[in-house]
Amino acid sequence: MIVKPKIRDFICTTAHPKGAFENVKRQIEYIKSKEKINESENALIIGCSTGYGLSSRIAAAFLKGCNTLGVMYEKEAKNKRTATAGWYNTAFFEEFALKEGLYAKTINADAFSEETMEKVIKIIKKDLNKISLIIYSLAAPRRTMPDGTIVSSVLKTTNEEFKSKSLNLETKEVFEVLIPPATEEETKNTIKVMGGDNLKRWIEKLNDADVLEKNTKVISFSYEGPDLTHKIYKDGTIGKAKQNLLEATNEINKKYENIKAYVSLNKALVTQSSAAIPVVPLYLTILYKIMKEQNLHEGCIEQAYRLFKEKLTKNPKLDEKNRIRLDDYEMLPSVQQEVKKAWEKVNTTNLEDFADLEGYKKDFLNMFGFSFENVNYDEDVDVNIKIKSLSNEI
Repeated sequence: MIVKPKIRDFICTTAHPKGAFENVKRQIEYIKSKEKINESENALIIGCSTGYGLSSRIAAAFLKGCNTLGVMYEKEAKNKRTATAGWYNTAFFEEFALKEGLYAKTINADAFSEETMEKVIKIIKKDLNKISLIIYSLAAPRRTMPDGTIVSSVLKTTNEEFKSKSLNLETKEVFEVLIPPATEEETKNTIKVMGGDNLKRWIEKLNDADVLEKNTKVISFSYEGPDLTHKIYKDGTIGKAKQNLLEATNEINKKYENIKAYVSLNKALVTQSSAAIPVVPLYLTILYKIMKEQNLHEGCIEQAYRLFKEKLTKNPKLDEKNRIRLDDYEMLPSVQQEVKKAWEKVNTTNLEDFADLEGYKKDFLNMFGFSFENVNYDEDVDVNIKIKSLSNEI
């Protein structure tokens, strides 16, 4: 099958297996170029197949030598449809990990489900005995609640309409977007999906099953950003959910003596989640250009490396809200002052003077296995890639 990118709105509906292989390979090569951290442990990554979750799994395995158990919710290839990018990423991650003699298994199931939690516990007891590192990197549009009802998240403001600049990447047009405020129910539902309730359920289940080591670390990812995006992000529905995640983390720290939980504020990057947020793509294209000019730009894997190398030390340096700051380069005054100047001036006519459109587009396509210069996208490829641990081959 010859696979080309098919882009609809903010998502690519196809994924390229050879490109996904290249994506995973390059991230592993970056990590293996760094000095190893000799702190091997058993790790659980909830949301392990793309973005920060995938990069964290790669860093944990190839920087620290961790055994990793992953949870994802992806689709394999069927008929003339390719698998999702996360499916291919995971297949190739496992392949690389097994060659290094590292334990790597993945569960493809709903991370909100009680059944999934029970399955994870069963595998930990059978294969690993206990774990001491949990990465929570879950981004989902909806959630099935314990009573069977389905709730969805929305990307809206919470107080009033928000008018701002946004970007159509296909037409390269800067236009004005009007974002409506969420209803109270929409805000509550977004918190249920993207907040800290599910994290607390995971920790309670794992702790009650006695599969956590005495000094277990829990890392969940968040974002805050500059004033430019606060109305849609920090002060919007997603921001309310992330605040709830922080509150849940604090509750976990108070409740469990054997656990130290952290929220890591990460850099704004092109991910399947961020691409969907109004205003953010324009901000990202401007940010990319400025951070590259100042030699400060990082992708997910560079952020994951710094998380383990610099931030998760014995006494992590935290901000006033007890958060890890991986957005430290992004939020430097030298960066944000230039972003603000560019934001005020940018329009459709001068867009390419102020924004790194090619860098953004390449990162977007790379997520789905496209736009790698050494992959031949005109050749026939096998899209039916199996994940070994799901095929009972290990």
